[in-house]
Amino acid sequence: MQKIAAFEPPTRLLMGPGPSNVAPSVLQAMAKPLVGHLDPVFIQLMEEIKSMLRTAFMTKNEMTFPVSGTGSAGMEFCFVNLIEPGDDVVIGVNGVFGNRMADVAERCGARVTKVEAEWGKIIEPAAIAAALKNVRPKIVAVVHAETSTGVLTPVEEISRLAHEAGALFMLDTVTSLGGCPVKIDEWKVDAVYSGTQKCLSCPPGLSPVSFGPKAMEVATHRKRKVQSWYLDVNLLASYWGQDRVYHHTAPISMNYALHEALRLVMEEGLESRWQRHKDSHLALKEGLAEMGLELASQPGHQLWSLNAIKVPEGADEAAVRKRLLAEFNLEIGAGLGPLKGKIWRVGLMGENSHRGKILTFLSALKHTLKS
Repeated sequence: MQKIAAFEPPTRLLMGPGPSNVAPSVLQAMAKPLVGHLDPVFIQLMEEIKSMLRTAFMTKNEMTFPVSGTGSAGMEFCFVNLIEPGDDVVIGVNGVFGNRMADVAERCGARVTKVEAEWGKIIEPAAIAAALKNVRPKIVAVVHAETSTGVLTPVEEISRLAHEAGALFMLDTVTSLGGCPVKIDEWKVDAVYSGTQKCLSCPPGLSPVSFGPKAMEVATHRKRKVQSWYLDVNLLASYWGQDRVYHHTAPISMNYALHEALRLVMEEGLESRWQRHKDSHLALKEGLAEMGLELASQPGHQLWSLNAIKVPEGADEAAVRKRLLAEFNLEIGAGLGPLKGKIWRVGLMGENSHRGKILTFLSALKHTLKS
């Protein structure tokens, strides 16, 4: 018999791009007894999750539920259900996740037109309008909050342009849902996906999604089957809808956690939660300015929940991160792509969007840079 010690993870302050720390009650929810995924008690839980997600997304869409998978599964869910080979798609690319959108769309057989912007800058409506002069796409898709750069792209005008061109409008809200305004119905978003591990302060493992009536019409009147059986909304609708037809074994404990995380969001109130994230962002900027540091993302469009800090001249970007982790149990993220080695990505998401944790980070960073 082999004796193996139980795994004991260290207690970290997770102030990178995600996952973020979660409330104790969310962790406690995951330890509750399992029930079957078709148990009447679990079905009631599913209904409550759907209702709270509609509130969080600010939508009345019936087809709103969590996909069993991380945020990237939500991205695939949206594309595989709405794209058929040969469809044209226009995608805004200003960071890692715009590029990932384009990759997924191409794998679905789409002809992708990229509307590119410098990393750290927003996708300008004028650039989308220019692309739409040359193509009549089925979908226009953008990343609302680009996790790799800390920039928040305004989307109302892009949505209008997409619909005038006869296209569906798709939005990535992985790092914005629960941390800043996300108004799916008001912005006329047809398809949206998010993740649980960012501003909702839930462990990673589920991806909230929502399809409006036009997106559902496209998905239900396809010429060929959805290429993914697991992510086919036509099948998932029967499980998350009223029929409760068996599709897959849902991750029971993760749904417990999401229910509790959403319950805390509802208890705080969306507008209060948004204001808390904004106040935390401004407090961080003020503290950084006192240290002679600044953010790299476009002024006026800086994301509250994910802050891209310029690495000061002479600092070893990687060494600072390693020392913060080793000495302070504090995790921050590195830059990606063209921003590698140039920025630190600091998340102020959900449970970590509080003044005390900001002061802890600033003190640790100041000590590390001095030494």
